[in-house]
Amino acid sequence: MSGQDELPAGIPIGGRLALWRTRRGLTRSELADRAGIPAVHIEQWESGADWVDRHGPLAALAAALRLDPGLLTGQPYPAVGSKHASVRAVAFQLRRQLFQRQATDDGPEPDGDFAHRVRVAVTAEEAGDEYLLARGLPGLIRAADRTAANAPGSRTDDLWVRAQVLAAGLLRRLGYRDLAGIFLHRARSAGAEAGLVVAEEIRLLIDLGLPEPALARADRAGDVGSYAELTTLTAFAEAMAGRSLRAAQLLSEAARRAEDERSIATTTAARAVVALEYGAPEEAAEHARAVDLSALRPSERVHLLRAASAAAARLGDIGSAIAALAEADAATPLRFRLDPFARELVVALSTRTGGGDRHDALRVLTERIGLS
Repeated sequence: MSGQDELPAGIPIGGRLALWRTRRGLTRSELADRAGIPAVHIEQWESGADWVDRHGPLAALAAALRLDPGLLTGQPYPAVGSKHASVRAVAFQLRRQLFQRQATDDGPEPDGDFAHRVRVAVTAEEAGDEYLLARGLPGLIRAADRTAANAPGSRTDDLWVRAQVLAAGLLRRLGYRDLAGIFLHRARSAGAEAGLVVAEEIRLLIDLGLPEPALARADRAGDVGSYAELTTLTAFAEAMAGRSLRAAQLLSEAARRAEDERSIATTTAARAVVALEYGAPEEAAEHARAVDLSALRPSERVHLLRAASAAAARLGDIGSAIAALAEADAATPLRFRLDPFARELVVALSTRTGGGDRHDALRVLTERIGLS
């Protein structure tokens, strides 16, 4: 739960990379050998000539430097604005609740009230509304523990597990991955092997830069293998590990199984995100254009828009890249601003535009995010 280094928030991954490489006493060539990445890429990232927009290289660099990837992205980020500050404060409230003895003898939360709390939190998560989600989580976790202690049962257990996963997801996105892992451990301790638990475990392992353990976790899921999101997360982990053909194969299979508008949209969006991860911006852009955005939840839409922006930037379409970033920020501000690759892209684009409307739009984004 401690803060990261004291570098300014606007320093991109390449700048942090140069600092940590120097601290480790490595030359670029030595780091390149350790990470399995050409030294020219490291030079381009450190100089600002290029930017990092994929989990795979970030994970390789962090492993070579023996770092948590968060030390290269700068997470958790300094709070910008009252809502961000409130969301960050909730992380500390949740930590206190875990490590302080909680009274559970006040009786259970009325069943309808507890279920309502969970529904409100799920709705906020799906909307990408981190502020609303964070506001409700401390009370939800208290109610969950009190109800589980006083009125156990299968319905209570399911709701209790869902509450732990919601807390873990927010904490992971904030950058408090150790605390997210504790909440997931709580969910597992209840004997839960539900798809939503496994999916959040895989997301955490991906953010920790551990694609192989993520794949192993997906493989162990067994009886929840039909949970649709596991296929797309597995494909992403395969791409992150450098196995683009396997990733594409998994998503082709998922696309064949997709039948309704929503499943088609989520699978096509996943193909865009995964194509970007294995370094195919043209393919990513093509898939992104094919997605019916209205069929996606806001939390899914912002993820796709970030990928579409990154693909457009790689293809030299700076105007479309900026427009996608602005749309993502307008839809789910905090979810967008907490995404390390979105922040990286904003910094990269701000150095590649001159004056005019494009520069002004980016300036607004950098100020809102706290990167200026």
